[in-house]
Amino acid sequence: SSTVSSLHARVDSLEKSNTKLIEELAIAKNNIIKLQEENHQLRSENTLILMKTQHHLEATKVDVEAELQTYKHSRQGLDEMYNEARRQLREESQLRQDMENELVVQVSMKHEIELAMKLLEKDIHEKQDTLIGLRQQLDEVKAINMEMYQKLQVSEDAMKEKNEIIGRLEDKTNQINATMKQLEQRLQQAEKAQTEAEAEDEKLKQEYVNKSESLQKEFSQKEKQLLQLETDLKIEKEWRQTLEDDLQKEKETVSHLRIETQEIINLKKEFLKLQEKNKQLKRVCQDQEAALQELASKLSESKLKIEDIKEANKALQGQVWLKDKEATHCKLCEKEFSLSKRKHHCRNCGEIFCNACSDNELPLPSSPKPVRVCDSCHAILIQRCSSNVP
Repeated sequence: SSTVSSLHARVDSLEKSNTKLIEELAIAKNNIIKLQEENHQLRSENTLILMKTQHHLEATKVDVEAELQTYKHSRQGLDEMYNEARRQLREESQLRQDMENELVVQVSMKHEIELAMKLLEKDIHEKQDTLIGLRQQLDEVKAINMEMYQKLQVSEDAMKEKNEIIGRLEDKTNQINATMKQLEQRLQQAEKAQTEAEAEDEKLKQEYVNKSESLQKEFSQKEKQLLQLETDLKIEKEWRQTLEDDLQKEKETVSHLRIETQEIINLKKEFLKLQEKNKQLKRVCQDQEAALQELASKLSESKLKIEDIKEANKALQGQVWLKDKEATHCKLCEKEFSLSKRKHHCRNCGEIFCNACSDNELPLPSSPKPVRVCDSCHAILIQRCSSNVP
């Protein structure tokens, strides 16, 4: 009896240690659940960031389409203006005699147009350089996004859309170059017309002596035409101003694109920070899993000790005490045991049950304290107690 009492004391101490270990396991599981919730929050934040970038890209698309429409309208107006200018030049070459002053004006206009062309070419080269830089930056962004995380395919689609926008801008620049070439061709045609006009002027000078009286009458008409030409020149200046405004708008779009690339770089930095946080959380999870494994090994050792003690107790009592290795399913509900569904011995019959089938406690002859008992033994013992009561 003394050995049995000492064994019971050991069993109680081991059960207390088991309860402490179970509490530690529950705390560790709660920590794991918190870490998983933090991971979900981080993922939701990543999705929100990606949605914001998509909205920015859609807004830029709408702006680019509006600019394309304005360019088309401006091109049509320019073509009409140039056609009208050609007609007027042909009529003037046939009618005018005193073209020397007007030729000087046209030469000055040519110089101004050439300067404007050079300025436009410089702006176009600068825009092309900026576009090349933007392309390189976008390619780097794509490479980094592909290497960092596979789930950022949505952001890659956004980058592709930006590449399409850049392609459209390149198409615009090509169209502007084409218009510039057309302007050069028109200037060459104007120069040819001027040479022809000069030849005609020489002929007209020879005939001027004979036709001076008739030309004085026509001089008034030509003054009116000069006024019309001045109005046309004013219109051309306004058109140049519109072109300069368009160029400024394009510069603004390029600056917006640069700002967007900077925002993307900032998003990358934030994403890298989030990845580092995820790595730290994973390390914490791994450490906790290792701690859980150590706790499980300690629990298994304590269980083995308890089983040894219980086997010694059952040997003293003459009862059969099943080993943990022999039981894989609960005897009553026949559910398979696992880490979450633990094994428990009934202190009366010695069989192994799950927690749900052995959550009763009753005092036994071997132990005056209440001990774990299965449902069937619990019912039998209660019936015996009720029959023994008078």
